[in-house]
Amino acid sequence: MCQVREILVDIFQEYPDEVEYIFKPSCVPLMRCAGCCNDESLECVPTECYNITMQIMKIKPHISQHIMDMSFQQHSQCECRPKKEVKSKQEKKAKRGKGLKRKRKKIRYKPKRFHCEPCTEKSQRKHLFVQDPQTCKCSCKNTDSRCKTRQLELNERTCRRGKEPKAIHLYGGHSFC
Repeated sequence: MCQVREILVDIFQEYPDEVEYIFKPSCVPLMRCAGCCNDESLECVPTECYNITMQIMKIKPHISQHIMDMSFQQHSQCECRPKKEVKSKQEKKAKRGKGLKRKRKKIRYKPKRFHCEPCTEKSQRKHLFVQDPQTCKCSCKNTDSRCKTRQLELNERTCRRGKEPKAIHLYGGHSFC
């Protein structure tokens, strides 16, 4: 049954560009359209919406935190309507006039949301590493070729440069490439 229900919504879902912040609370209860329709070609969509404002703690780790008024959309009425993708396919067929010709479906890859462990426990060296969000593999921002132009060698494990690779493992405090 398609109707307005209270749903917990992740703030990052509503504000995807605010990734540098932590929100408290991280989820907010909002009235949203949810439920099923009698036909697969229909979807439960809002027909009337309004905005509400909530006070959320916005934290930028180690820099600042403050309470902000943030706006969220709530739904007040819902209805089962034709899905947009089904509607657009029917319109394309009518325009093209060739009923049997089919296009290959585009496969959309949804990014998996999982958290990678940090590259290093040493916070002072985090800026030296880059991490692939899909494989969680860590690698140095600096390249060995960049270090060699300065007659230095890059230690891949620590992402530090030095004249002798052994010295890097034994002694700390070498400068970066």
